[in-house]
Amino acid sequence: MGQTSRRGSGERDRLLDLENSLLIRKLRRQPTERTPVWFMRQAGRYLPGYQRIRKGMNFLDLCKDPDLAAEVTVEPLEVLNVDAVIIFSDILVPLEAMGLGVEFGDRGPCMSDPLSSRADIDALRVPDPVAETGFVMDVIRTVHRHVNGRVPVLGFAGAPWTLTCYALEGSPSRTFAAAQRMLYESPADVHVLMEKIADTVTEYLKAQIAAGANAVQLFDSWGGMLSHQAFDEFSLHYCRRILEGLDGCGVPRILFIRGAGSHLEKIARMVDEVGVEAVGLDEMIPPEQAIRVFGDRCALQGNLPPQALFAPQEDLLQRVRNLQEAFKDHPGHVFNLGHGILPPTPVPNVQAVVREIRGE
Repeated sequence: MGQTSRRGSGERDRLLDLENSLLIRKLRRQPTERTPVWFMRQAGRYLPGYQRIRKGMNFLDLCKDPDLAAEVTVEPLEVLNVDAVIIFSDILVPLEAMGLGVEFGDRGPCMSDPLSSRADIDALRVPDPVAETGFVMDVIRTVHRHVNGRVPVLGFAGAPWTLTCYALEGSPSRTFAAAQRMLYESPADVHVLMEKIADTVTEYLKAQIAAGANAVQLFDSWGGMLSHQAFDEFSLHYCRRILEGLDGCGVPRILFIRGAGSHLEKIARMVDEVGVEAVGLDEMIPPEQAIRVFGDRCALQGNLPPQALFAPQEDLLQRVRNLQEAFKDHPGHVFNLGHGILPPTPVPNVQAVVREIRGE
């Protein structure tokens, strides 16, 4: 499905040069002069440029405007001097392409008509990623023109369990009770839904890579809420399916499952079997535990608590130094947060973290 756009020689050379960028080398556990740094949700509500562009504009309309979305994507490079940009989009974009109505209000994303039956699931399609979500690929290409080879451009997608939570619940939730209930009442139906989502996300990420994404991250934000056995069956299984589908794609794959601290050994086995290049760590996982479990089999990304960015700067920078010290002997540490930057985060504090890591 989908199609690969032709690239001119200049664009091919620029993307090839990014193979030698700090972040990509570190994700491949190659020697680097320092630790690379970027932040989940680094393009968003805490930045003045985003606030100016977003004012009076529908969130999804912003995601679908390649020029404006690219401007938001690149702002952290200009303001923070990070080592990568991650495209401004939303994990629910593929669900809309599958046929679900997606809206964004004061409480965040919601489905205008969430799934409630097998018939609803059967009505969903596995969309062509270029035909249905081509604006995301346009954002990637536009961002590349803006950054002009300075840093890698990262793509991303939500994992099947997280997208299933939204598709069945209809809105953000602390428990996602409707999704959890259907998981036990009608597990076969949930598997049908998740297979469709997994196929959709695999093709979606392939299209991002074809458009020029230099690495991709798969987010399972709600995987950690699942019970021990359900985690294997409904989170890890489908993450594996997507990552295997991207095998040979030529770019590093980052897997981030929030709340998965008790499942690290299972994730490590999958890393070995699938060859996943990097694993993101949330703030609940002690560095020593992650290093003990994963060793140097993959890069490790994380894991400063997002809330730490509110601390007085000297306290904050000491936390940064402590984290750097904890991972100093690991060949693949990428500095990041344990989850996304929070909306009220002070920009000077984020800038101070980057300067500390860059040794400035």
